[in-house]
Amino acid sequence: MVIQVKSNSGNNSKAMEGTQQKLEANVLLLGAENVGKSALTVRFLTRRFIGEYGNIESIYSHSDRIDGREISFNIWDSLHPQKSDADGCISEKQLQWADGFILVYSICDRASFNLVRRQVQRIRQCKAKVPGATPIVIVGNKRDLKHRRTVSSEEGTLLALSSDCGFFEISAAETYHGVLLVFHELLDLIREARAMKKGPVGLKSIVRSMSAVFGRRRTD
Repeated sequence: MVIQVKSNSGNNSKAMEGTQQKLEANVLLLGAENVGKSALTVRFLTRRFIGEYGNIESIYSHSDRIDGREISFNIWDSLHPQKSDADGCISEKQLQWADGFILVYSICDRASFNLVRRQVQRIRQCKAKVPGATPIVIVGNKRDLKHRRTVSSEEGTLLALSSDCGFFEISAAETYHGVLLVFHELLDLIREARAMKKGPVGLKSIVRSMSAVFGRRRTD
């Protein structure tokens, strides 16, 4: 089971894109240690689940064809510093490089959820002067460990709605499908953000929160 809340920002992306040139997307994964960032990345790249990783920061390149268009993903699987600070430990280099962000927490670790909350605030503050929306998808991982849950799905949903982010609660260990939805949703948001920089897009943020509520759905 995958729980999803769609940000309203991506609803018009396909209709607004007129070109079919190759699209390149820089994706930055952020989150605390041991929340499954690397497992989620490798699951997307290879469809395989690998549970153990060393403390290695990597950037992966992956090409795919989505809706008939060639997509090139550059995925920065970041390493969270052991000594964290209040702003969420996101460097200026990372903020400038990324087209979109995937913020991962473990539903079994409330501290990791609190870190994601700070990281959302940090990204929004730093990107406030940039035209258009900043694509962010929040992911609550380790849904297969519900018996150890300390963060409810409702809390994740409310954080996403209040900050106009996409939201998924998944298990990277159990299913490839949920991971695929995360990256495809972020890609839609990146497309929308680029289209917004080229011209106005109609309804503004007041409508987004209500639309996101009604856009919530559950998929197996």
